[in-house]
Amino acid sequence: MMDEFLIKALAAGIGLALVAAPFGCFVVWRRMAYFGDTLAHAALLGVVASLLLGTSALFGIAIVAVAAALLLAVAQRQEKLGSDTILGIVSHGALAAGLVALSQVETVRVDLMGWLLGDILAVTWGDVGLIWGGGALMLAALALIWRPLLAATIDPDLAKIEGHAVERARMALMVLVALVVAVAMKVVGVLLVTALLVIPAATARGLSRTPEQMAAFAALVGTVAVGSGLAASWHFDSPAGPSVVVAAVIVFLAARLVRRY
Repeated sequence: MMDEFLIKALAAGIGLALVAAPFGCFVVWRRMAYFGDTLAHAALLGVVASLLLGTSALFGIAIVAVAAALLLAVAQRQEKLGSDTILGIVSHGALAAGLVALSQVETVRVDLMGWLLGDILAVTWGDVGLIWGGGALMLAALALIWRPLLAATIDPDLAKIEGHAVERARMALMVLVALVVAVAMKVVGVLLVTALLVIPAATARGLSRTPEQMAAFAALVGTVAVGSGLAASWHFDSPAGPSVVVAAVIVFLAARLVRRY
């Protein structure tokens, strides 16, 4: 009989894999991997905000992540510096600021490693419900902008001519990715959250012929990675979050080898 904490971890991980899959496809198509890292690093400040305000950690993380996404979207359009330069400055600056701020919170003991590497084995049924319920809403929102977003990803100029609200769709995607990052931090932590978005989608890219097929394959890869990663964590007594990411990398490499030979 599987222990209850493993059942909760599996339910949370699979739910997150299903949610992250289609968003990860757009992250890969639009080369936004560094953007996801930046949001995750900035979201660490949300932990500090939640502790100071006495709110739930997820609420503070989500607010900071969404605010960071909107600010980055505006900065990338107006700033003369390159996009990667802006992301690099904000990413490492926000991570450093978050670590310094956490060290100054004296009233509450903070599990820093839990936030950096995740703690999927500590999720509650409330967390599971939030992942599945919130994930369903995020997927519904993505479904509404799927076509204009896909058109803008393929050819922004043509999408504008066809009447798609390209800029609005781009901003919506950034906000939704920020929310996915906020939820994923509980599972794999700040340092590995982008891996859960990028690796399954990158694996599925070489196995798919349509965007929808790629999203479905990414969800399957993510689910396999969660299941095998948790199994490895149980048998080898390794950290669960990193084990899930290692499993995803192994699936990616296996898919590349199969496709090549």
